[in-house]
Amino acid sequence: MNPQINQETFITTITTWYKNNRRSFSWREHITPYHVVVSEIMLQQTQTERVAQKFPSFIAAFPDFTTLANASFADVLREWKGLGYNRRAQALCKIATHVVNDFDGQLPNDPEILKTLPGIGPATASSIVAFAFNKPTCFIETNIRTVFIHFFFKNEHKVTDKQIMPLIQATIDNKHPREWYYALMDYGVMLKKEIGNLNKQSAHYTKQSKFIGSNRQIRGKILQILLDQPGASLHTILTELQEEPSRVTRILITLEKEHFIKNHHDGWWLNSKS
Repeated sequence: MNPQINQETFITTITTWYKNNRRSFSWREHITPYHVVVSEIMLQQTQTERVAQKFPSFIAAFPDFTTLANASFADVLREWKGLGYNRRAQALCKIATHVVNDFDGQLPNDPEILKTLPGIGPATASSIVAFAFNKPTCFIETNIRTVFIHFFFKNEHKVTDKQIMPLIQATIDNKHPREWYYALMDYGVMLKKEIGNLNKQSAHYTKQSKFIGSNRQIRGKILQILLDQPGASLHTILTELQEEPSRVTRILITLEKEHFIKNHHDGWWLNSKS
């Protein structure tokens, strides 16, 4: 660990920079628990700029948990198009349904409860509580990790989140955790642009697999075909995809098991609900 910087200097450096460089996003300017949940799920594995483009239209189409819970999965996928990782859209629909049915439409402010909902792990649960309710929870994501590696582990490799977490706990602003995390994340984005990907020094770093030609790409194409042509036959799907039939069949079966699609009268359809 870098012994040349103390926590007070670190906090001052981040907050001073943030005052003049704060990024503005619609989910930051109009904060509701629902907006936070949607943005946090969207931001998983997707660039902020792309989410910033999609978020307003998604919120316009589905302005609250109830609307989203009652929406057809096809309509949600249409709005989700361009964000990728469609499992997140499915999880978001399920989250909305749980909030409406199990919590009277009010998002719980306890990370332990949020962790029980689909698509929400420990870090996402804590980030939702920090941003939606301004409660001082502790979590690590890629930009926050970048900042702490830069200041405290600059020349080290295989840095673990277990090493970083005590520093996050020690430096969090207990009165204004939401703005403090915004500051950390914005500073991390700046570091990536100016220095490069410091997350390569993390023990948890993994290189993202190629999208072109992947099963993930074919899954997305299948869902798009069924959006455009509900009830498409296997022959139609194979003709559209021009991929190995056995591979496509395996992916169709997997999508069916995951409740994305269903087979009915020799045609494939999106499930009406996720």
